[in-house]
Amino acid sequence: MSVQPKIAISRRLRSTPWTSRLHQQGVKGFTVYNHMLLPTEFESLEADYWHLCEHVQVWDVGAERQVELTGPDASKLVQLMTPRDVSKVAIGQCVYVPLVDEGGKLINDPVGLKLGDQTWWLSVADSDVWLWAKGLATGAMLDVSIREPEVWPLAVQGPKAETLMARVFGSDVKDIRFFRFAKLDYQGHAFIVARSGWSKQGGFEIYVDDATLGQAMYDELFAQGEDLNVGPGCPNLIERLESGLLSYGNDMDFAHSPLEAGLGGFLHLDAKIDSLSLPALRRERDAGPTKKIVGLLVPAPYGEMPIAERPFAASSDVDCNFIGSQAWSPRYKHQLASAMVASELLLSDTITIDLLDGTQVEARIADIPFDFAALQIDAAV
Repeated sequence: MSVQPKIAISRRLRSTPWTSRLHQQGVKGFTVYNHMLLPTEFESLEADYWHLCEHVQVWDVGAERQVELTGPDASKLVQLMTPRDVSKVAIGQCVYVPLVDEGGKLINDPVGLKLGDQTWWLSVADSDVWLWAKGLATGAMLDVSIREPEVWPLAVQGPKAETLMARVFGSDVKDIRFFRFAKLDYQGHAFIVARSGWSKQGGFEIYVDDATLGQAMYDELFAQGEDLNVGPGCPNLIERLESGLLSYGNDMDFAHSPLEAGLGGFLHLDAKIDSLSLPALRRERDAGPTKKIVGLLVPAPYGEMPIAERPFAASSDVDCNFIGSQAWSPRYKHQLASAMVASELLLSDTITIDLLDGTQVEARIADIPFDFAALQIDAAV
């Protein structure tokens, strides 16, 4: 008889203002993300997927911590950390900023919010960015203060998200453009609201800096959205794979460069910017990456069997030839996966892989995000 492992919850794993509500709503699992609890499932992975794609969900993503940089050198520090040119980012804008070290390896891939001429928030994935930022600022003798403020993002995602948000925040929410944010009033307090989120279903993220009001807001979102079939949710593995949204720590990590992770479109390697990683990334670009992240597709009847973690030829490079994330897509009837693969194995459109039970099958290789139309894979429903 197998025993279901449990997470021992202590002060090392911080909760959010909504953790108790998640238990009341039937959360079935958590993962650990930035030393915090992040929900992973409510009804089931597939049921949560369909609900997200058809209705609206409220996500406790308080584990997306903010690294706040404040001071005359705040923008200088952001630029030192990323090979993306941030000199023209406007106040009120969100921007995806891969953070890369002096060796050209990924430290994190946050969304940066420019709050003012001397203030940035980095909404980070799962790594201790604030420690790295403090070390860089100290070593470079920059005039900047770095802290992790008490801010817990709350996401509202799904095709009915705008309708629900307008009921709670008013019609001004409709004027927020994609990857932009505004300060909107809720019970006399101004909250930062961005049109963003870790899904492609459309939605918003509310940066909650008042726990008591945040709990009232959470409850009101559910009260106001009852006729919209609102439900609790969380980032959904099936939806993010179908949408091509990468997860730092799963699909790529500190062993990989942004070029290997397919993030070259977010880099400005020829710009005249003071970025720590430019020399290493320019050398890699000129030589060509030795590995690359790709998508794999395995159709039915094999697709519902998971792919082995190390599904194909071994390599002397331990940081390639592995599966990052994978899930069965009920919409496209394929097992979808990300894989970090040695470049020499990518000379054809297919590759022989091992499934978890040892069965060998042919998987199609595709770019991420998947272009299902170009792959001639029709949605089943």
